[in-house]
Amino acid sequence: MKREISNMDREILSLIAHLSKALRCCRRDEVFCEDVTFTQFQILDAIAQNRTLNMAALHEILSVDKSTTTRLIAPLIRRGLVVRERADHDSRAAKLIMTGDGREVHARIWQCLISFVRAVQEVIPKEKRASVLEGTRLFLEAMSHVSVARCAEGSPADACKCAAKP
Repeated sequence: MKREISNMDREILSLIAHLSKALRCCRRDEVFCEDVTFTQFQILDAIAQNRTLNMAALHEILSVDKSTTTRLIAPLIRRGLVVRERADHDSRAAKLIMTGDGREVHARIWQCLISFVRAVQEVIPKEKRASVLEGTRLFLEAMSHVSVARCAEGSPADACKCAAKP
């Protein structure tokens, strides 16, 4: 069954492509600020908000598997921004604690981010800022409920579907 491609379909896909391009600063392996990637900043920020953070909580925050979390945290540990210690409740579990240097780097990144966020806000007309935030939240919520099923090579076009996540 062939589906008609509407202007709205094209506009949404174009929006996704443009968002991906605009958010390239947030890709996992690109240096963001202070020689830290955006994902590593998320780690520092999560630790700062909680004072300590166990690795299990970090897996959930980042939505990545354990080995990826370990790989992402390793440069922060090597730079002395974060220390990894055994958790009090379980000797097999680890907790992350930000060092003094880590707190300083975290604060400098936030200063950089505040400038960036405020510059973005200035481009959006003041009376539309709340609407932009609400629309973006709705869009992200909708995206979080849908997954793309990858099609095998040679599959008929109607066999490739997006579906609501269970």
